[in-house]
Amino acid sequence: MSRFRRTATAAAALAFTAAATAVLGFAGPASAHVTVNPKEATQGGYARVAFRVPNESDSASTVKLEVVLPENAPVGSVSTMPVPGWTVATEKRKVDPPIEVHGSQLTEAVSKITWTASGDAGVKPGQFQEFPVSLGPLPQVDSMVFKTLQTYSDGNISRWIDEPAPGAEEPEHPAPVLTLAAAAAPTGSAAPTAAVASPDDDDDDEGNGLAVGLGVAGLVAGLAGLALGGLAFARTRREPVAKA
Repeated sequence: MSRFRRTATAAAALAFTAAATAVLGFAGPASAHVTVNPKEATQGGYARVAFRVPNESDSASTVKLEVVLPENAPVGSVSTMPVPGWTVATEKRKVDPPIEVHGSQLTEAVSKITWTASGDAGVKPGQFQEFPVSLGPLPQVDSMVFKTLQTYSDGNISRWIDEPAPGAEEPEHPAPVLTLAAAAAPTGSAAPTAAVASPDDDDDDEGNGLAVGLGVAGLVAGLAGLALGGLAFARTRREPVAKA
């Protein structure tokens, strides 16, 4: 009887372990994917972003990265930073209406950027690589979605092309997304306001002026009196004293 109980307990534990493994395997953490960093920028400005590419393969290297710029948000100026061991190429497309950049009307915009590894420069297992890009002026949209293809040395391709849906969970193969915030309104400085004297202020000024004038006049009169007194004293000392 005890042996039967032990067997039943072991079977139940095995079943529980298998079920837990299945659940954990299904709900395990999402695999690393290509992202754009930073994830936010400002509409109308320029931004330096980097496409961060982790390698998810255990045996192959990432040897090519293709980033497609969104058609609904063309950018007039796109420039790349050299990445050692990688070559870069861009493709363009016609845009209508034209894009205005520093007063010039551009009828073409970069539609795709492709980086290709040379020799042994691929992103190896357990590593990641960043590919910097300068973009601007950024369009007046809420976000830019960059559909991306990551090619491995064994021929496998990871397609990071799923666009996010508002309020939904992250898709299985999410595309890098750059969120764009509206530019802050310029702060206007108030023009200096000339001070206007009130009637009371005018009266005060007149009164102050009159008081100052009277004070100066009194000072002059006092000095004059002092001078006359000194002359009289000096004259008295010079005159002889009459004998009795």
